[in-house]
Amino acid sequence: MLIDAYQRRFTYLRLSVTESCNFRCTYCLPDGTDCDSRAGELTLPEIRRLVTSFARLGTRKVRITGGEPSLRKDLTEIIATCKAVPGIEKVALTTNGYRLQRDAAAWQAAGLDAVNVSVDSLDAATFHLVTGQDKLADILAGVATAKAVGIKQVKINTVLLKQHNALALPDFLSFVKQQDLSLRFIELMRTNDNLSFYQRQHLSGASIQQQLETQGWQLLPKGISDGPALEYAHPHYQGRIGLIMPYSKDFCADCNRLRVSSKGQLYLCLFTDSYQDLRSLLQSEHSAPLERFLQQALTGKAESHQLQQQHSGSTRHLAQIGG
Repeated sequence: MLIDAYQRRFTYLRLSVTESCNFRCTYCLPDGTDCDSRAGELTLPEIRRLVTSFARLGTRKVRITGGEPSLRKDLTEIIATCKAVPGIEKVALTTNGYRLQRDAAAWQAAGLDAVNVSVDSLDAATFHLVTGQDKLADILAGVATAKAVGIKQVKINTVLLKQHNALALPDFLSFVKQQDLSLRFIELMRTNDNLSFYQRQHLSGASIQQQLETQGWQLLPKGISDGPALEYAHPHYQGRIGLIMPYSKDFCADCNRLRVSSKGQLYLCLFTDSYQDLRSLLQSEHSAPLERFLQQALTGKAESHQLQQQHSGSTRHLAQIGG
């Protein structure tokens, strides 16, 4: 098993398959990335060996992230490869939705169980302002397609931004009232290179939480491989609302996630710049050395992300390992 010094069990792998992204979100990479520079990305055999070793150590869920993972032409094969590994029960994808409408059926057929789509505003002009892409209608059509083709779990991720969606809770609640999906609000996180932006835009999820609880929303229990979101349901709504609040007390107490970058680097926490290179251990079908390495690496995992002490890495770093 993958268990750290604080008796946390790690059953969830977040695997970035590319650093490239074709959106220019203001809170992530406003200057964009070089979508043509793809050198050094993990190959399919390396991904299979990596996921196999994690599965042998108790990992049950793999989330494929980026960058924007759909920029990889072999994404469907990556999904199928992960799903075929013995022990992996759930394969999920985080995407900006750019190719969701076109490829959702193929991804579902390959074994995709869940998809999270970034939608930071339900207003087309605001969406364009935040992402640099005038694609809201296309993204929402992709969300509908994902549900229609049978992807079991469809979620929307919304970064809370004071100047863009602070007053939009009624719109988001209306959106989920008749739709069986989860919409999660994510607190903007301060990094070492976004202080000015953070000060202008940070909005505490606690204010949303208070409004939900006042309106009768009830907190749901979490599953063993679920992420950090607190998810709420209401008897009069088909959909659910989630909150990811990294500044909340004991946020790290039930951490169950490890991250590997698209170049095979193991990150023990989202908010660290340090990593351990796994690439050389992915060249052989013999998995024991990698499994021993992973177990040893966990002994160095800190108890907390220490965001309050400003130990937060850079915005580009967060984008590279999938946020």
